[in-house]
Amino acid sequence: MKKLSVKYNSYIPYITLVLALVSTLASLFFSEILHLIPCVLCWYQRICMYPLVAICTVGVLLKDKNLPIYVLPLSIAGWLIALYHNLLYYHFLPESIAPCTAGVSCTNRFFQIFGFIDIPLGSFIAFTLINICMIIYFKNLKAKNKKI
Repeated sequence: MKKLSVKYNSYIPYITLVLALVSTLASLFFSEILHLIPCVLCWYQRICMYPLVAICTVGVLLKDKNLPIYVLPLSIAGWLIALYHNLLYYHFLPESIAPCTAGVSCTNRFFQIFGFIDIPLGSFIAFTLINICMIIYFKNLKAKNKKI
């Protein structure tokens, strides 16, 4: 199994780029086409996600082996914000500690995709997949360099 993941390691930056691009386009679709106003936590997650498109694009074009070093700080920060958002959204944390005091509430339910994936969960899944991709890519590069 390890040989398989190392063999396909060169595809991981492309997968990460597609994940970041689809997430960014979905976010823009929700706000610009569907006119859903993002909450404060959604804005913070956007701040972490949007630059990943440019960073991953440059990393793919330059075939930069240090891509995880550039991506992981933003994607981990976005993941933590998404985790907090989901804990609020699904009422594991009380709404009284939500940073969304003015404007749109962080716990508003707009709609669900496939009957269970809502906007906060979608963001959490996207950041999780990006983090997993970058960690696998980094570990495989490290293992490849040890063999040399």
